[in-house]
Amino acid sequence: MREVVIRHSEPEDYRAVHLVYSSPNAMAGTLGLPFSPEQDWREKLSGRRDDSVTLVACVDGEIVGHLALMVYTNPRTRHSGHFGIAVRDDWRGEGVGTELMRAALDLADNWLSLTRLDLRVYVDNTSAIALYERFGFEREGTHRRFAFRNGEYVDAHVMARLK
Repeated sequence: MREVVIRHSEPEDYRAVHLVYSSPNAMAGTLGLPFSPEQDWREKLSGRRDDSVTLVACVDGEIVGHLALMVYTNPRTRHSGHFGIAVRDDWRGEGVGTELMRAALDLADNWLSLTRLDLRVYVDNTSAIALYERFGFEREGTHRRFAFRNGEYVDAHVMARLK
């Protein structure tokens, strides 16, 4: 396997990040809609926020994955955060998600002092669920009919990792 390099995203990465989320399987794992405009990603990656970190995974300089880690800003929940992750369809199963997870958990544990990370994942996304479980995430519950996707309602698990 080729080396996966993780780095902070830059505003000029918007086209490549848009391509990640334009991959049919990657997009289907989000709450986004198909055919999203590139401009949306330009705006997201240009706006720096103190409560989030966005990472990209690169192979030979090409962006093949993205992860956004957000810290909850309410004073009573600042010990926790959540994240979203996507890997371009043609790079799934190549360790990209694993490297993004390692980097995000290093930030959460060693730099942000987060003791809880949570996420939602569609129940049929078995590869993502397996990835999260490898990193210590456990299912806390299931949202029934969580989202409408491809003509039908789908359920989503709430998963969390406590440190």
